[in-house]
Amino acid sequence: MIEIIDYGMGNLRSVQKALERVGGQAEFCTDPNRLASADAAVLPGVGAFKDAADELRRTGFDAAVRDFAASGKPLLGICLGLQLLFEESDEDGVHEGLGLFAGRVERFASAPGLKIPHMGWNTVRRQNGHPLLEAVPDGESFYFVHTYFVRPADESLVALSSDHGGRFCAAVGRDNVFATQFHPEKSQRAGLRLLERFVASA
Repeated sequence: MIEIIDYGMGNLRSVQKALERVGGQAEFCTDPNRLASADAAVLPGVGAFKDAADELRRTGFDAAVRDFAASGKPLLGICLGLQLLFEESDEDGVHEGLGLFAGRVERFASAPGLKIPHMGWNTVRRQNGHPLLEAVPDGESFYFVHTYFVRPADESLVALSSDHGGRFCAAVGRDNVFATQFHPEKSQRAGLRLLERFVASA
């Protein structure tokens, strides 16, 4: 069973439907103690970093997610779920994340003609290999909606990059943990192919 972590900060039903469409069994997890028994887990997220991080700590999912990542079982972060894996964010002040990866979350810099938030379809480039990327060619398009992006301290963590006023990290991957800034559940066939690989890894 794939547990979709429900801490009140995500459109969970669309993620569940996409996973089921590619053959996965997925349910919502509201109890952090139940997470350890999952075959795989998804950390989604929509909204403000501080509110999400506070809610993870309040519910006890902060420690549960760290423990799950350390277990070696597949963990997928989506959008804000990617950003929360890092040490801190600059969104509305400086706020602490889960700290699974070194690095910080920064806002896109304003520039003439640059639309912020970055919203819509954009292409990606492969940076470093990861098993989930076997179905993602260079130039594939995914759907993004975000104002902030992650800047990993270790460049080798960057699995996919994209461009919006300059190159930014579109996905990270290391061992059993993979996370995307884009929404695979909203990215049609390209997103479903990535989710299919995730389901197969569980």
